This record gives sequence, C-alpha cells and structure tokens, in this order.
Amino acid sequence: MYVWITLLAGLALLPALLKTFFPYFFQDCVYMYRALGCGIRLNVYKRKTPFYSIVDCFADAAKKHPRKAFIHFEGKSYSYEEVEKESNKVANALRSEAGLKEGDTVALFLGNEPRFVWTWLGLAKLGCIAALLNFNIRAKSLLHCFSCCGANVLIAAAELRDAVEEILPALKEKGITVYLLSDETCTTDGIQCISQAIAKASDKPLSPSLRSNIHIRTTALYIYTSGTTGLPKAAYVTHERVWASSFIQGVCGVTSEDVFYINLPLYHSAGFLIGLVGSIERGNTVVLRRKFSASQFWDDCRKYNITVMQYIGETLRYLCNTPKKDSDRDHKVRIAIGNGVRADVWKEFLNRFGRIYVRELYAATEGNVGFINYTDKVGVVGRINILSKVFFPFSIIKFDIDKEEPVRNAEGLCIPAGKDEVGLLVGKITKHTPFVGYAGNKQQTEKKRLSDVFVKGDLYFNSGDLLRIDRDKFVYFHDRVGDTFRWKGENVATTEVADILTMVDCIEEANVYGVKVEGHEGRIGMAAVKLNEGRDFDCVNTCSVLANYLPVYARPRFIRIQNSLEVTGTFKMKKVKLVEEGFDPTLIRDPLYFLDLTQKKYIPLSQEIHKSIMSQEIKL
Repeated sequence: MYVWITLLAGLALLPALLKTFFPYFFQDCVYMYRALGCGIRLNVYKRKTPFYSIVDCFADAAKKHPRKAFIHFEGKSYSYEEVEKESNKVANALRSEAGLKEGDTVALFLGNEPRFVWTWLGLAKLGCIAALLNFNIRAKSLLHCFSCCGANVLIAAAELRDAVEEILPALKEKGITVYLLSDETCTTDGIQCISQAIAKASDKPLSPSLRSNIHIRTTALYIYTSGTTGLPKAAYVTHERVWASSFIQGVCGVTSEDVFYINLPLYHSAGFLIGLVGSIERGNTVVLRRKFSASQFWDDCRKYNITVMQYIGETLRYLCNTPKKDSDRDHKVRIAIGNGVRADVWKEFLNRFGRIYVRELYAATEGNVGFINYTDKVGVVGRINILSKVFFPFSIIKFDIDKEEPVRNAEGLCIPAGKDEVGLLVGKITKHTPFVGYAGNKQQTEKKRLSDVFVKGDLYFNSGDLLRIDRDKFVYFHDRVGDTFRWKGENVATTEVADILTMVDCIEEANVYGVKVEGHEGRIGMAAVKLNEGRDFDCVNTCSVLANYLPVYARPRFIRIQNSLEVTGTFKMKKVKLVEEGFDPTLIRDPLYFLDLTQKKYIPLSQEIHKSIMSQEIKL
C-alpha cells in the first residue's frame, strides 16, 4: 500500500518537477506530436496515386462543407462551394479561350481580392504553374519578373492596366497573350478582356486527368524573392513545398474552427502559402483585406470574430503605435503567426492586447530549413528539439562579416559556430530537403549552394542569414548578409536600386545600403552617390525616376553625395563604414538629402528634419 501511495504521489509531482527542470517539456511534446502528424501526412501524399494536391484538398472541402464561408471580403462572403464554382469557371474559360494546358506558366498580376484566389485555383485545376507578381513593381522590374519564369500568358487586374500597357510592346514582341480581368471591351491592341467569358463559362468540375502528370516535385508556383542579383528572383515552389508550408498553421495549433486574417500580400509566401493555402489545408475561414490597416485592424477582428492573425515585424509595431482604447483587449485573437518582430515590440504587444500566442518563425521561400517558436519565450524564432535536424538537417557555421564568407580551416572546411555564437545558417541539401533554386537564373542558384562544408563534396543551402543558438536551444535571428536589407516587411535588393539610380542623368555611380532608424524594424534605404562631372544633384528628377521603377519601400529615403565611392581590392562597394555612419548631419560633412514623399522630391537633410525623424514626428 505504501508503495502505491508513494508512486501516486510521485506521479502527482511529476508535472511540477518537469516544469522546474525541463520548463518547455510539454510544449516540446505538443510541437513534436503536431509536426510528426504533418510529416506522416506529407509522406502519405507523396505516395498517393493519382497525386493529391492542395487543389484536390479544396475540392474535398467544398464537398464536405459547401455552405461554410471560405472568404470574407469587403462586406461580402463567399462559401467554399461558391469559390469552387468560380474556379471551375476560370479553368473552363481559360482552357477554351486561351488553350491553357498542363505545364503552361501563367503570370498573375493581381491585388488581394477573391478573384486572385479562384483564378489561381482555376489555373491549378488545369495543371498550370502560377507566377505571383508583386503588384507594386513597374517597368523594367515587372518585365524582368515576367520574363524569367517563362510565362506565356499574363492575367492582370483592371486597375493595373496602365502598368501592363507600359511593357506591352515588349510583351507583344515575345508573343505573350495578355488578359485583363475586366467586363469592359478592350480597345488596346494586344490586351483581351476575359471577365465576360469567365462569367459565361461552365461551373462544372474539370477532369483531374487534365493534370495527370503533376506529382510532388512538380513546380506549382513561382514566388519572387529579392537578392544579391539586384532584380527579384523567381523561386521554384514545388507541390511538396506547398504542402509543407500549409502545415505551418496546424503546427501552430490552428483548427478548422478558426477564422484566419490575411492582410499581407498574396504574392508573398506568408500571405499565400501560410495564410491562404494553410487555410485550405485546415478547412477554416479567411478574412481577406486588400492591405494592412492599423486603424481598422481590431475592428475587423471584432466584426469577423477573427482568432488567428498574421504579421510582419512592422505590423505589430504599427498596432502598438495606435491610440490606446478601452477595447484593446476586446477581441478573440488567440494566435499570431509571422516573423521579424523585435523583442520590445513583442512585449508591448502582449501587455497591451492580451494573451496571444505569438508564433514567430524563420523561413525563406526558396530555403530548405525553417524554425517556429512554439513556446512563450519572447525574442526567439525557434527552438531546437530532437526532430529539428531530422526534418531540417542544418548547421550554424563561423562567418567572416568583413569578407562576407564562411571561415574555413586548414583543410578548407567550414567550422561550426559555438553555443551563443552568431554564425551563418546553412541547410544540408538532400533528397528530402532539396534546394531547387531560381527560374532562369543558374548563376544565383549556384551562389546559394555552398560546397565542402564539413566534408569534401557535401552541399548546403546558404541562407545568407546570421543566427545563433543559445545554451537552452533557442534560436535567435541576428542579421542578414550580402546585398539585401529588409524594410516594411520587404526585401530590398541594393544592386537593383543602384542600377536604377544610375539611370538618373546627374548620377554617375551609386552605392546603396540599409541603415537602422531608432524605433523601426529592419533597415531603411540610403544611397551614397557620385555625381557626373559638372552636374548638380537633381532633387526632382531623381525622385521621379525612382518612382517610375521602384515601389515606395525600395526607394532610398536618404541620399549622401560623395566625391568618390570607396571600393575594395576586388572593386566591391564598401558599405560597412557608411552603414555605421548612418544619416546624422551633425556627424557627416557630405551633403545629405531626404526624400519627402509629399513634395515628391529630395530636400536637404537639416538637423531639424533629422531630429523629427528620430522623434518619429516624421513618419517613415
């Protein structure tokens, strides 16, 4: 009897002991249980014949709960059945009007709206690959993004007609078919309006045989990512990656009863793969918004009973910067999934808006390694457990920041970073963790492959990111390396911006970099430029040229005029010192300019303007 009492007492004390000595034991177990379940399902889908895609998953959901709301958008609701029928119309219309078939690549140039969803679904039902174009880009960048994926058809929103017409001569020269989602009759030669044909098309399902050659490793999408090339790169997204990304919601504890809020752009991995596709996998309801609005965010949450939100670092900061209200905690949001939030903003967000499980994650569209912070610890992007290296064999290696290359030993092999040491994250390229690369860009694909890491001949994906793992196995994001910085949740490629700056008549050379601003996440764009001999800096024309080619977040907000730009021995622009010096006119003798978006020109950066920026009186 005494033995049984002792045993029961021990069992009763076990949870308390585990929490004391292994504080994250239960959270580790829950995460591993969910992750294993998703891994098993992915393995089943890989072996299923015919291949079971996310499109088949949506069709099954439409049969299972046809009347359930799938999308809420601007006061209207669309059920699973309605979206299914609309996507069938799109597929039937594009098959008959455009002759689209399995394997064709179609570029989608649309904003956040329900038509984006059923147009993509319709294309997927035909076995087509969708290239998701950023609706902010124009001219040279837009044409590049369209061309590199090998698309033969462009489908654009009516409100983006001007942007399409700007590159139309080049598209016509390539024999590209352009469709506008408009009910009006198109008068522009080379553009066809297809909305009426879609409206008249049959809403009957198409035969799955139309996509009979699709399998787990087939390309499903192209999602664009900025990098050291300057221009955006089209990352291959296979059906396997689509499924894997869709499971993130499930791993974070999202269920079919949740209402998921998407206000991030659908051309991004976060909005599309984690948000939209993840909601299809879960079978939940989506509230879709054209763009993020801090002032209307919580009103939307209350109106639609939103339980899961997405964020980027800036999103939470914007919410924290709104005027405080008595209703700040009057909402049903329980989970926030995203990346890039600073620890101080994270704490402020929780203190103000209540108990919300923040699931900060680390991942890259094209990468083969990722982490999720499934604990309550603030400031980390993940936690290492026994499954981590099974799913994602990775390492953090010593990295020389000045040389921008891994540190190697006498044998030419990389050196693992120690505990709490910042290093470069690399993911081993294997059959189960592949790195497919970028469409039409073999050079940049190869640059992302790092060989001879730990043994001669091995191959790893170079994330280009610096991380560290502490002694408690928590993962921290430190910084990015190379020629990319992040602002407003977007990656900005410095080479692309520099190329466009040199298109300005007065500028001979440009060195673009990101600088930190107190109170802001990421780095804001700045450029050191050398003017053509005998020319003055043209404040208006520089602004005009940048506006024609770059979205607002990528335009340098600060310009520094220099007599010459420093370069390394291999003629690479030196940036470290420039980044450190920032944009303080009291410390810099070179002329400094600030981009005033209201005046649409660069103005001299005075100490008063600098003070207003630092005090956040001037909003960046």
